Amino acid sequence: MPFLTDSPPGSADALRRLVGLRWLSVGAMAALLGAVPPLLDIALPVSALWPVVLGLAAVNGASVLRLRQGGEVTPVELFAQLCMDLAAWSALLYFTGGATNPLISLLLPLVAIGAAILPAPYAWGLAVLAVAAYSLLWEFNEQLDIADSGLAVHWHLAGMWLTFAVSAGVIVGYVVRMTALIRHRDQALAEAREERLRNERIVALGNLAAGAAHELGTPLGTMAILAGELARNPRLDADTRADAALLGEQVAHCKAILGGLTLRAGSLRAEGGETQAADRWLDGIVERWRRLRPHVPLATHIDCGHPAPRLVADATLEQALHNLINNAADASPDGVECEAALAGEALVVRILDRGPGLPEGCQPGQPTPATGRGLGIGLLLAFGAVERCGGRIEFNPRPGGGTLATLTLPLSALCP
Repeated sequence: MPFLTDSPPGSADALRRLVGLRWLSVGAMAALLGAVPPLLDIALPVSALWPVVLGLAAVNGASVLRLRQGGEVTPVELFAQLCMDLAAWSALLYFTGGATNPLISLLLPLVAIGAAILPAPYAWGLAVLAVAAYSLLWEFNEQLDIADSGLAVHWHLAGMWLTFAVSAGVIVGYVVRMTALIRHRDQALAEAREERLRNERIVALGNLAAGAAHELGTPLGTMAILAGELARNPRLDADTRADAALLGEQVAHCKAILGGLTLRAGSLRAEGGETQAADRWLDGIVERWRRLRPHVPLATHIDCGHPAPRLVADATLEQALHNLINNAADASPDGVECEAALAGEALVVRILDRGPGLPEGCQPGQPTPATGRGLGIGLLLAFGAVERCGGRIEFNPRPGGGTLATLTLPLSALCP
């Protein structure tokens, strides 16, 4: 019995689904020939109908071999396949009453299949052929011999009910499936559009960063010289010289970051391709962050197993984790927490703070939080870096107040 398919036009998948549906047609025809005579006491011309069933089965067997050979399936081939289905059902109806057989409405699902998988000209052509077959069966057919007219009317009404039920199921299935496909397509288009805009912003930021790195070199060098002179000036008190020394360290870190911008393009991995254990990689990121922001307490709990998996991490992932910790520290300067553990085939890093919580308009668990306090360029770059390796970043409210940022990285994208 023909049903609908949601396969794209002109594809091998469409033919594969059509083959599966045709086996259902063959089974329905065989069941009709085997069950109607004994159950309904209606004599069927089985000698003329069985060749139709066997012929359709042979066509489907040839289609299975065609699929195994591979190659492109064209709209013309799909149109020919549906024409064979239409011819088989028309032949079966010809020997079972033609247009008076209530099952003739089952030609409509074939037209619906054509509308779903064929280009418009072929779909209209199939519809014309179906109407022509219906018209011919109106005039040319072989009526079944049913002696009891009351029984004939009863089974005719039963057949009408069956065709109505099947048609209702086909329509609902078609509409639901097509609606789901349209929603899925719209969602995919929206995600692709959002990703393209984000990538454009990242490229623009990369160009700005390159220019900034070139222009900031001279003032940072001047600041480093002045900080060094102040740190060595004996006329200043010890606290001021200590602050000057710290300022010099921060300037040195800034110069190191600018010097490593070429490694932050996302196409290069850790320096020299050297692998390192996951816990060592995370400890290194944490220690570098502590040197940059020594006044914000950072508690860590890193458990990556024994032995921990070895990673070759993209340099931009280090910056992504650094940015997440930075945002947590901005929201909660009294202290933040960092936890890391393995979860199946992924490395999960959780950043917890006691700040004001999620920005207004940001739903828990959504991958991209709304723009708000502490959510700017750093997180834009973090999302881009994490998504490139197949990971994700999610934000949720922390019990007791604050925000929980969860970074999930698939080990398949990190392990050598």
